[in-house]
Amino acid sequence: MISDLGRLLMLVGVILGAAGLLLTLAGKIPWLGKLPGDIYYKSDNVTVYFPIVTCVILSVVLSVIVYFLRR
Repeated sequence: MISDLGRLLMLVGVILGAAGLLLTLAGKIPWLGKLPGDIYYKSDNVTVYFPIVTCVILSVVLSVIVYFLRR
């Protein structure tokens, strides 16, 4: 039971490390968040941004990665 907890903690650490790396590098990818289909509206007092296409592409990529990791 303790070894299962240790494995779980290591997995969570790897996932958090990968997420941190992704967030660090996300600003260096110029097209991320500026794809056609992402909704951006700016007026005098309000800015609304919905990165719909970016979220769909990231979801597909992450789903493929998880699929291959589980195989």
